[in-house]
Amino acid sequence: MKYMIMLYASQRDYDAMAGNVPEGGTAWTPEDFAAMGAFMEAFNEDLVESGEFVDAQALAAPVHTRRFHTENGVPVVTDGPYPETAEVLAGYTIVECASFDRASEIAARLADCPGPADVRARAFADLRPLVDGRADLEP
Repeated sequence: MKYMIMLYASQRDYDAMAGNVPEGGTAWTPEDFAAMGAFMEAFNEDLVESGEFVDAQALAAPVHTRRFHTENGVPVVTDGPYPETAEVLAGYTIVECASFDRASEIAARLADCPGPADVRARAFADLRPLVDGRADLEP
């Protein structure tokens, strides 16, 4: 079965990675950023070697987001970021493995990703099975 590991961040996190220190926050050093990149590359390479890797992508900062919805039957487009949203999807990894428990083991390894302490303290990821079609959603 395939599973998606969803990684989250905020516009504040993206700003800090770019060197724009938010009030009360910590800027990422070039060493912090390099360590995170090296960790994620090794994480993905391990999954490739085990045959469990399907795909992984980082997403651009929330400021580059455009949200679409309908209001009174009329399409509405709003440019990001969205102050009412603390965290947004920052990237994902899709794995294909034998069980939810195995996918959980893989996702738990992300807790070791390096970064500034205050960023690591609020970092989290979600794990969800992917459905193959409508039949997987039917009761």
